[in-house]
Amino acid sequence: MNRLLVSFAAAVSVSFAGFAAVSGGISSEMLGRLRSTYENTPSDRALRNAMAATSIDKIATNANGRVATSAEMSHRVKSRGITDQKSSGRCWLFTGLNVLRSQMMAEHDLPELKLSQSYNFFYDQLEKANLFLRAVIETSSAPMDNRRVQWLFQNPLSDGGQYTGLSDNIMKYGIVPAEVMEESFSANNTSRLRQLLSLKLREDGLSLRKMAESKASKKTIEAETERMLGEIYRILALTIGTPPETFEWTRRDSKGNVIDTRTYTPQEFYRQYAGNDLKADYVMLMNDPTRPYHALYEIDLDRHSFDGQNWTYINLPMEEIKKVAISSIKDSTMMYFSCDVGKFFDRDRGLLDLDNYDYESLLGTSFSMNKADRIRTYASASSHAMTLVGVDLDADGAPRRWLVENSWGPGANDGHLVITDRWMDEYMFRLVVNRKYVPADVLDVLKQKPTVLPAWDPMFSPDMP
Repeated sequence: MNRLLVSFAAAVSVSFAGFAAVSGGISSEMLGRLRSTYENTPSDRALRNAMAATSIDKIATNANGRVATSAEMSHRVKSRGITDQKSSGRCWLFTGLNVLRSQMMAEHDLPELKLSQSYNFFYDQLEKANLFLRAVIETSSAPMDNRRVQWLFQNPLSDGGQYTGLSDNIMKYGIVPAEVMEESFSANNTSRLRQLLSLKLREDGLSLRKMAESKASKKTIEAETERMLGEIYRILALTIGTPPETFEWTRRDSKGNVIDTRTYTPQEFYRQYAGNDLKADYVMLMNDPTRPYHALYEIDLDRHSFDGQNWTYINLPMEEIKKVAISSIKDSTMMYFSCDVGKFFDRDRGLLDLDNYDYESLLGTSFSMNKADRIRTYASASSHAMTLVGVDLDADGAPRRWLVENSWGPGANDGHLVITDRWMDEYMFRLVVNRKYVPADVLDVLKQKPTVLPAWDPMFSPDMP
């Protein structure tokens, strides 16, 4: 062995010896004790053999808890046609447009109606790009290791979102029927587009910081920001398509008879067939047991546009949220709803139930955190938006299970998911409901000055699967 290798071997030996000696490391003695805790019994070996080729969920399926759970509800809002967001994080957009199209069909005796997600998604991505660039300019005097600056460059843009982004978008840009601006491959499969837009925005953000550092004039920075947004617009136009400024649309009644054919702007179409003030007429309710209830909260930078509204919500106990939801469903009004959909989810049955899987018996341990602890430790957060359309009440009026219209295309329960009431308590987060269903004392909370939470708070979790 040459002298260099001898020196290297000695250095490695010293470093390993030093590492082993550091208090808190896994020593050989500790490793031996850890090994001894695994007895490798016949039952362990059987489980190991089973899990070597099968998913944990398959093995953990709770046969004792696998009871029939019907999708029949005592109260249900009628809906027509399941949508499919495919491989994109646009569930928040599909959910909002599904609520609107149901209302439009009912109020105007329309046949099957689908609205264009691509149209609003185009402007969503453009607005988010502008929000990022403006926020970079605002924080340009802070160092790169500043927490807010770090968060911005970690999250320049996403295809996920939440209700305030939806309401700002629609109230500004309107809506169009699906046939006016159809889905493209990149709209249905957003991953690569999101990566490229984020890469470009990070590059642009660094350029703007350098311009600010060199004391460039406000006018120069503004012109450069607009040039950058022009590049983003071009990327979006090439991948998603160019949003129409006007379009012709033929209205038919539910029997297919032609009523009229007119030319609309997207804003005119929205005002004529929907017309809701999505900002003033609706309230976002939240269940966050880590914070006081009957209080108002706002999350910094949790919006989709620079001139839009931060996500602001009333924090309420689950029982109060359920009462509001039941009132809305009984009045045939569906709602924007979001939850942590990946927990205890049996996709084959379209069922969200705490008894679906028995991980504790399978793995010989317990998972005992409550909802508040899961939120504090980032183990659970709102991850997916759907449309709440039904509830099944027992003889005393208490909810047994709920029904949501999903945006994952056809599947179990004709594209709907059944949610047991116990699961709802643990993994439901957000509900957007018309103010008329909210008690006056809850609406009074909106008069409070909101507590502003930072962008990196656990509650900042865009709905996106």
